[in-house]
Amino acid sequence: MEYLPIIDETGAVVGKATRAECHSGTFLLHPVVHLHVFDPQGRLYLQKRSLDKDIQPGKWDTAVGGHVDYGEAVPDALLREAAEELSLRGFEPEFVVRYKFVSAVEAEMVHVFRACTDAQPVPDPAEISEGRFWTQAEIRAGLGTGLFTPNFEQEFVRYASLLFA
Repeated sequence: MEYLPIIDETGAVVGKATRAECHSGTFLLHPVVHLHVFDPQGRLYLQKRSLDKDIQPGKWDTAVGGHVDYGEAVPDALLREAAEELSLRGFEPEFVVRYKFVSAVEAEMVHVFRACTDAQPVPDPAEISEGRFWTQAEIRAGLGTGLFTPNFEQEFVRYASLLFA
């Protein structure tokens, strides 16, 4: 059974719970990682979530996003998720920001990173139906249309100046 760490607002682990418990309206705060992947031309890679995902299936989202496992450090989770979801390795992640995100069913402490690579991401078909690089203008044109996950839209709008720095 997969357990996620339950944390307080400072990030200190105060317990553990299953993924199902965390996503069932309990609002148990748990850490996640997001990696925004840029190509050398400054375009942002987005993944289209598989239709089998329990949250926001079929919507475009951050290149890499995943839970930190119980007992795992945030940087280790970031590297693991990047390798699992996009077969990305050997990149230099740069920390951008940490913030709390609350949806209709869960509460997450999101640790946001960015990286630039000339490697072509290879999406895991079990998690991702497709992926591609987007210009900032293409993303802005799609905001508010239901194309993207609400979490990605909020993150992009709030932190675009930091992400595209």
